[in-house]
Formats: sequence, C-alpha cells, structure tokens
Amino acid sequence: MALGLWVRTFLLLFILTAFLMFLGYLFGGIYLAGVMFAVALVINFAVYFFSDTLALRRYHARILNENEAPWLHEMVEDLARRAGIPKPRVAIAPIPTPNAFATGRNPEHAVVVVTDGILRLLNREELRAVLGHEITHIKNRDILIGTIAAAIAGAIMYFAYALRWAALIMMSDRDRNSWLIAIPLLLLSILAPIAALLIQMAISRSREYLADEGGARLSGNPGALASALMKLEHGVMRHPLEKGNPASAHMFIVNPFRSGIIARLFSTHPSTEKRIENLRRVAAEMGVPFQY
Repeated sequence: MALGLWVRTFLLLFILTAFLMFLGYLFGGIYLAGVMFAVALVINFAVYFFSDTLALRRYHARILNENEAPWLHEMVEDLARRAGIPKPRVAIAPIPTPNAFATGRNPEHAVVVVTDGILRLLNREELRAVLGHEITHIKNRDILIGTIAAAIAGAIMYFAYALRWAALIMMSDRDRNSWLIAIPLLLLSILAPIAALLIQMAISRSREYLADEGGARLSGNPGALASALMKLEHGVMRHPLEKGNPASAHMFIVNPFRSGIIARLFSTHPSTEKRIENLRRVAAEMGVPFQY
C-alpha cells in the first residue's frame, strides 16, 4: 500500500501542476504560467526554510535541553535511529489540546513538538507510536511535499482570482459573444480553487496514511498508535485549539481545531476509523497482535 500512496501523491501533484499550467495558458499564455508558478514557489520555499522557527513561535513551543525530560529524548533518539535519520530536536508547546507535530526543512533541521495535553493523556507506548508517526513525516520529507502542493494550489487560486475579474469585466459588455465566454470563465474561476484545495487535501491525507504506517513499524506497535488516535480525537473534542491558524492543521497528527461538515470535507487528515483500519492491515503484515 505504501508504494501506491507514493504513486498517488505524485499523481495528484502532477494533476495540480497540469491544472496550473492550463489556467496560466488560458489567461496569459505559457510564459505567464511559468512566471507565476516560479513566484509561488519562491514564496512558499521561503516559508519552508523558516518553517521550524515560525511553527515554534506560533504555538509558543520551547526546545527542551537534554536534561529536561530525558526519557522523552531517549524515546525520540531511539525512533530516529530506527528510521535512519539524525535525532530531531524536541520541544513542548504549553497548550492543553492533546497533539503533536513535526517541522523543519529536512531531517538535519527537524523538530518534534508535543503539547502539554498529549503528555497528560497518552501512556508511554501510545506516545512512542505518535512520535514514530512524526519522525516518519521527517524521514519522508513531507514538509517539502506539502510546501510544493501549497505553492501550486496557491498559484491556481491566484489565476482563478484573475480569471474572475476578467470574466466580470467581460460581463459588463452587452455583447452576447462576450457573455458566452465570460460565463464559463466565471464558473472556472469558482471551481478551480475548490478543486485545487481538494487535491491538496488528498495529498495531505495520503502522507498521513504513510506516516501512520511508518509510526506503527518504528514503534512496533500498531495497536498503540490506533489507541492514541482514538484518545487524541476525543481529547481534541474536549479541548480544541482555540488560538492558531487553521491553515496549520495539516502539521498535527490529528486536526486540533473544531470541525464541522464543511471542515471535514476539506480535512487534511483521513477519518480516524479509516486510519485505524489501515493500521489493522499493517499489524497483519507485521504479524503482531492488534489491540487498542
């Protein structure tokens, strides 16, 4: 399944890119498409290179030195060694919402962040599985993949905004031929951002499945990760993140914000039920009991 998810990720990235180039060509030719794509990449890669600093500041996370919570450092170090990457820095965010996330532009500049809430909620085995999930994100360079997807989706939204204005200007003309062109353009300008966002979310969900599988294999306990996901989902319902940017929801192992019907449609995470079913399959492949 892991190979299939990687293929799906790059297929979705290809579709996003093709969609972007089509909109650029439609609006101003291939040259403009290339220019705006480059601009979007520059902006997003600037954010990517400072992702760890920005994320730590946003959630007031503090880097723990080796003398603070040595058991947590040992757990992270062991999992990183199993994953074949350098030990990431460890930080704690002083928020009651139980959650965790990883950030940093590559495995050499990575940080694993846990919240006060998750340390109070999970037992050691569950926390170890969650940390394995986050370390898999680092190993798979999911921050880079997410940045590329965001850059392309952002460029599509820019072109859609420009198309919307062009369509409205054309509709101010009383010429019937102008209206015949303007109406499809207006519809495209509305539907394109929605389609781009749905594809971006699908990419994010694919990466979550891969990180779940990696976390299960690194920790050796798929059931512990399933149990952690259930506890975290209910924990977030009791203590959702009140302050924060919903655009950062993809960073966390579960969505830390309140979620309604629309939010679930555009969710960056698969449903907990589907994630547990995937972990059940991983446990069968590993030949280990699956209890949660």
